[in-house]
Amino acid sequence: MKTKGYEKVILTVILCALVVVFLTPVFFILMNSFKGKLFISDNPFAWPAGDMFVGLENYTEGIRKTGFFAAFGWSAFITVASVLVIVLFTSMTAWYITRVKTKLNNALYYVFVFSMVVPFQMIMFTMSKLADMLHLNNPLGMVVLYLGFGAGLSVFMFCGFVKGIPYEIEEAAMIDGCSPVQIFFQIVMPVLKPTAITVAILNAMWIWNDYLLPYLVIGVSTPYKTIPVAVQYLMGSYGAKDYGSLMALLVLAIVPIIVFYLFCQKYIIEGVVAGAVKG
Repeated sequence: MKTKGYEKVILTVILCALVVVFLTPVFFILMNSFKGKLFISDNPFAWPAGDMFVGLENYTEGIRKTGFFAAFGWSAFITVASVLVIVLFTSMTAWYITRVKTKLNNALYYVFVFSMVVPFQMIMFTMSKLADMLHLNNPLGMVVLYLGFGAGLSVFMFCGFVKGIPYEIEEAAMIDGCSPVQIFFQIVMPVLKPTAITVAILNAMWIWNDYLLPYLVIGVSTPYKTIPVAVQYLMGSYGAKDYGSLMALLVLAIVPIIVFYLFCQKYIIEGVVAGAVKG
């Protein structure tokens, strides 16, 4: 049945309203990043004009106080490395447990699915203690931890897509003399590209914005602080908060991931729909 004209109008209005609701907080953060910190508390909704406008002072002060560029570098390294590792290892795992039908692999699949519903708060103290014992309290250790936490959803999504790949294609490659490694990287992985990009986007957005795991494992007294941990430094103690620098660094923190999302967002729907249909 075709959608009537007024239904399209109503849907458009609802979507526009949602856009306004979601973008309003971002707009106020951007607006307040150009105000003096005293004016942010007194007039948070006022336009930065006259004495309230301080230009780029909040940005320069926030960068100086937190070592933003170093934090940006460590966040970028941890995010990129973690996403690459997650995509590579979870896609291989999903392909193996989908193609090799054993009770162990079936149980392993449900373990990955179960890991998605376990709240992080249930294991965070045990995990942080174990990370200290295994000397994972560094950027490379964070990559290992993110692989563990990101494996559940990623394996689940890859499995749904692998099930829809005709096995005859892989059999033909085996007859031609391809090894399992060649089959995966030359046949399977190119077909998995939409889902791989979707997994990469979802994990990149999560890892870039994550605060709790880096705070528990790396802490604030090391040179490996990520952006969320560095931003938290501006909250101060005993209620002291530098709202001006805080707003400025929030803008600098969200711009890269927004640009990344806008560039790749069309692949999210493609990957999710492909996995759902073919699974």
